[in-house]
Amino acid sequence: MTIHAAAGANEGATHGTRVELPAAMPRKVSGMKIRINFEGKVITGTLADTESARDFASMLPLTLTLKDYSGTEKISDLPRRLSTKGAPAGSDPSIGDLAYYAPWGNLALFYKDFGYSSGLVTLGKLDSGVEVLSGRDPVKVTIELVK
Repeated sequence: MTIHAAAGANEGATHGTRVELPAAMPRKVSGMKIRINFEGKVITGTLADTESARDFASMLPLTLTLKDYSGTEKISDLPRRLSTKGAPAGSDPSIGDLAYYAPWGNLALFYKDFGYSSGLVTLGKLDSGVEVLSGRDPVKVTIELVK
């Protein structure tokens, strides 16, 4: 898979660089479903089958305050850093991606596409409803596993 990196606000993003990712980098869905509750609304998602996503799941339920970052994503600090063992060097997030930005130790929910960011680890994908995050700032959410 080939992606083109774009300039971005995250540290490590590079402009105009072609980045080759190993073919073994597909995002496997683990079947761990999550629910994000806020302001009477619900967004559902599925976590990837990765060590980082499993580490995130072990922290749930979590109540966080998400703040807008760069008109692209909602971010919040996590109570502790996640494992990045086995994670790629970076990621090219798209709308609905749930990710962990390792350099800052924060969670990111993308409501707009963004370019490749070094240190960004994909945790999963929001199934629907991500558009309701746009325009709300800050927003208090509770993220929990669906049993």
